Amino acid sequence: MAEGEELIEDLPLSTMFEQAQQIHSRSCTSQLELDELRKGCRLLEECQMKIDKFGLFSANEEKEDIATTHLKYLLVPYYLGELMEKLPNLDRLELLKLAHIHLQTFVRSCECLELVPDSELQNLSRECLPDAATRRAEKIARFKRQKAAEEKLQEIKEHKDRKRRSTQAAASGAVFEYGEENLADEDEEEEREAWFMQISLALCKVFDLLEMLHREEEMLAAIKEEKRKVGKEALTRELLDERHAKAEAWHRDASSKAKSFKPVKAIACASFAQDVIEGRANLSEGHQHAHQSVLFGPATLSRGSITTERERISAQVFQPSYRLPTMSIEEAGLREMEIMQKWTERNSKLQEEAKSSWVDDQSKQDGSDDEAAENKSRAWDDWKDEHPRGAGNKKLTPCG
Repeated sequence: MAEGEELIEDLPLSTMFEQAQQIHSRSCTSQLELDELRKGCRLLEECQMKIDKFGLFSANEEKEDIATTHLKYLLVPYYLGELMEKLPNLDRLELLKLAHIHLQTFVRSCECLELVPDSELQNLSRECLPDAATRRAEKIARFKRQKAAEEKLQEIKEHKDRKRRSTQAAASGAVFEYGEENLADEDEEEEREAWFMQISLALCKVFDLLEMLHREEEMLAAIKEEKRKVGKEALTRELLDERHAKAEAWHRDASSKAKSFKPVKAIACASFAQDVIEGRANLSEGHQHAHQSVLFGPATLSRGSITTERERISAQVFQPSYRLPTMSIEEAGLREMEIMQKWTERNSKLQEEAKSSWVDDQSKQDGSDDEAAENKSRAWDDWKDEHPRGAGNKKLTPCG
């Protein structure tokens, strides 16, 4: 392994990049073995170290200032982030964070060279998450840019193939095909444009990959936080067995300590009520009709004496869906008899009070009526004495 690392370090930068690029291309079309993925990551890490050591890129230079042969090295952090994301690792969260850092480094480098579209820069500076319609429009625009870059790369590739055929034809003295007379010379601008299209294609893919990694990081961070709260021991088989044994011991102990209730002797409610009505028995005489609620499931162990939250939750298991009775038929009959007896006593008392008050009022009213009639009779007698019969008709009589 040490000899392999020394061989990788001794390779030229261009050779290391070509090997890493081939591994990345194969990883996009098929699933590679773990050793090959690690080799690709190792090659790209060495490439990045040599790029930083040689100082191929500067923060104050523009894209026109970069040499054509150096443009391809801008893709090193992108290739490294993609390969690192595919590595199987026990600590998946830390691996995603490293891949996220490399992809962001690629985006920042392209941003300094003004290779990132303005719409993507606005999306990066956005604080809140967009709605579904906005994300759909962004994906459509990104897909169109990716399609255009792929078509341009295919066109450049066909152009290079025609140049190669022209070179071979010139060497063999064959006749040029139509339109291939001026393709024999090497075109640096075409090579430069091809690498810019490759970077543009990588930018279209990197934003979707960053969004996917961000969501996966949030999910893994939430799971890790939940495991930290519960504790690693909570999920072990030994602890589960221990909890199961404690639960069984608790149930056995509760069953042994459960109270045994003596059943109440049954009585005939109708005959007892008849005895009470006829005066042969009292309501509180000899009969205690204490209703015992029917218990089901684990609630029978606690017998209603719930002291902890665990017992309260356990008592709710296997309970009937309907409401259980809170008193027996005897208790209900006796309670109704008590209510009727109190109501009868209260009504009799009210009737006596009302009768006594009515008699007093009637006697007072009769006395006042007799006095008024006597005064009216006396007044009428006095008026008749003052006005004899026919006294007011003297002018109508002939002798008047």
